[in-house]
This record gives sequence, structure tokens and C-alpha cells, in this order.
Amino acid sequence: MKQVYICNDTVTGICSALFDAWKEERCGKAGIQLKGRIQQELFCEYKVVIETEQKSRSLQRMIKRNLGYNAYWDVYYAILSDDPQKGEAVFRMMQEARRLDDSTKIMDHLGNADVAKVFELSRRVSNEAHVYKEFIRFRELEGGVLFSEISPKSQVLTCIADHFADRFPLENWMIYDKSHEAFLIHREKERWRLVWGSELNTEAASRVSEGEKKYECLWKGFFESVSIRERENPKLQQTHLPKRYRREMTEFL
Repeated sequence: MKQVYICNDTVTGICSALFDAWKEERCGKAGIQLKGRIQQELFCEYKVVIETEQKSRSLQRMIKRNLGYNAYWDVYYAILSDDPQKGEAVFRMMQEARRLDDSTKIMDHLGNADVAKVFELSRRVSNEAHVYKEFIRFRELEGGVLFSEISPKSQVLTCIADHFADRFPLENWMIYDKSHEAFLIHREKERWRLVWGSELNTEAASRVSEGEKKYECLWKGFFESVSIRERENPKLQQTHLPKRYRREMTEFL
């Protein structure tokens, strides 16, 4: 009977499920399903995974050791995607790697559907993270904290964290992922950290400083002044800046 491992849609959750599936069913069929997105199948035994950081770290070390660092990053990015079948794709990719003489070459085998899917999911997340590094807009709140809201499809916060930590090492800033209800928090001169399960105080997030109000007006004025209405091309603009990214950008509010 096929074993289906149920886990949370987090890196720790999926890696814990992959660890259990690999330990118990590495040579057989197994499924990885996400809580809240389960598709019931016949003749399956469902098992809720006990998530631990130890399982997650062990799975990640195993991938680095046997598949190499390039494959590890592809797996990591794929796990951050919004695809409900990402866990199973990674598990079957790991099974495929066992059949190779050199398992570190697994990501070269794009003829395999699961390897190709992991590669595609990784590329999709990487591209979205790259776009957010350019499109994120911070606003200064009354307490001096720089705050931003984003609505990504994938869980990109850990992918962009080092970029903004290097850019603003002496600032207190926070990025809120509305899609996954997660916070990326950075205190000045400290390491960033990820926070789950906390609600956004919308009232506090809406209280911007007086200086921020002036700069918002200046930025919107600059944005309007550099635009040549006779040469506007909305379709081309959407190619470079899709509408879904504009909801949190100062110049479009």
C-alpha cells in the first residue's frame, strides 16, 4: 500500500516528510501531501509527519553529500514554490539519482519528468525572488522602521533576505509576505530571521513618518514627470512589470 506523508508547507515540514519517506520507502512508492491541499487517493495509507529541525538538517546534509550543492539549491528553491506536488517531485528525483553511477549529475537528466519539474520549479522561484529584489518598496513608519508588504506566489523571503541585509545592515526593517503570512525581520547590525504565525498590525503598519509622506509625493511626482504620455505602451510595460507586482509599489498606489 502506498504511503502518503502529510506535512506543513514549509521547508522544515517538507524536508521532514522527505526524510521519513526516504528512510521508510526509498525503494517503493510514496507520496508527499501538504496540509490543506490533500488530494485523496484510493489504496493509500496517510501518515502525519512529526516535523523536527533535526530531520530537516539530516535530509539537507544527505542531499548535499550525495547529489551535490547545485542539486541541493534546486531542491531548496523547488520546495519554496507554490506547486502542491513539489514534495513528490523531489522524492522521485532522489529515487532517480540512486540509479545513476554519478548521482551528482542528476540535474543533467532533464529527460526525466521529475528532474525537469524540480528544475522548472527552482527556476520559477529564483526568477520571482530576483524580481522582488528590484520591485520591493519600503516605507518608513513612525518608529523609524522600514516596512514593506509583498504578495508572492512562492515563499521567497529567505531568497531575498541576504540581499536586503547586505543593503541595509544598519537599519531596522521588516518585509511581510501577505500570501504566506510570514515576516522577514532584521534588526540593525544583527542577522535576519523569519517569523511565522504572527498577525500584522495593520494600524501600526499604516502610520508612516512625516518624512515618508513627503518622499512618497516626491517619488510619485518624479514617476509622472519622466513619463511621456504619447509614447506610453501598456502592453510592453506589463511585460517588464506585471500588474500583480504593482499592488505594493509606491508609484502605483
